[in-house]
Amino acid sequence: MLNRILNILFAGIILLGFANAAEAKQLKNKWDKVFPKSNNVTIQKVHFNNRFGINLVGDLYIPKTINKDEKLPAIAISGPFGAVKEQASGLYAQTLAERGFITLAFDPSYTGESSGKPRHVASPDINTEDFSAAVDFLSNHPSVNPDKIGILGICGFGGFALNAAAIDTRIKATVTSTMYDMTRVNAYGYNDILDENARYEIKKALNEQRTKDFKTNTFAKAPSNPDHLKGDEPQFLKDYWSYYKTERGFHPRAINSNGNWNLTSSLSFINQPILAYASEIRIPVLMVHGENAHSRYFSEGAFKKLKGDNKELLIIKDANHVDLYDNLEKIPFDKIETFYKENLK
Repeated sequence: MLNRILNILFAGIILLGFANAAEAKQLKNKWDKVFPKSNNVTIQKVHFNNRFGINLVGDLYIPKTINKDEKLPAIAISGPFGAVKEQASGLYAQTLAERGFITLAFDPSYTGESSGKPRHVASPDINTEDFSAAVDFLSNHPSVNPDKIGILGICGFGGFALNAAAIDTRIKATVTSTMYDMTRVNAYGYNDILDENARYEIKKALNEQRTKDFKTNTFAKAPSNPDHLKGDEPQFLKDYWSYYKTERGFHPRAINSNGNWNLTSSLSFINQPILAYASEIRIPVLMVHGENAHSRYFSEGAFKKLKGDNKELLIIKDANHVDLYDNLEKIPFDKIETFYKENLK
């Protein structure tokens, strides 16, 4: 019973396992990102603490064209959920830095190169705070205009970005790409199929696991997928696989490529909806999603909560969820650049 419930809960949220060839390639290369390096930006490894005292690690991308004493608009970027800054968020950061912004791609708390124990834990509160901590850092950087800071969240961090936009008035513009509402999917499952009784069984199983974890002084791991697909999986799982489990996007520090979430992480997501105050977001918001993405309904649902005329939902023709991780022909960088330049001025 427990395995059946957990499989419903975690299907598609986690993609786990090991890819020896891809990992070996990553570890041998001095350039540790999954995308080509640009010659038009400089990259600095940076460290900063969030409000909970967790040390976050990020890559700061600065246009080489910046003039001495110039203060540029800046964008903090994170996601997807279970990924690291060397993957999609770094690609977004580098591309937008080439277009004139200072950008910060960072690893969330408890993951990647950022600190926090136990490892591989997620929290709707702390992961929202991670965005505000990135704004703390950027607001105090000598080359950043503190009045021109935006954020960008990919996949699960799209939801956290909206939550941050609802609480942090220093954020002037927000973009979400291929957004997941992690609290909604954990509480109700995909396409909201779980009722109150199903949620109760999930909570019961996970709380029983807490008792076991305390007794053994360990943390049980979420179910992992096999190293090889059988071929009859849903298409969206195959899409995830094609990014996280191949040389296209595999990174040894990414949970979705090479690790496991802490099983009981989902408890707080079941009970703490992150978009409760989305209607209070006053700043401009651009939400981008693929036409064929299994997750499209998350952006459509969140967009309905937004008020005012400075909000836009952009549906990308023929794109699936993972296309917006790294497909440069489908990620609308021209639109994103224009959005930030119009609203960070």
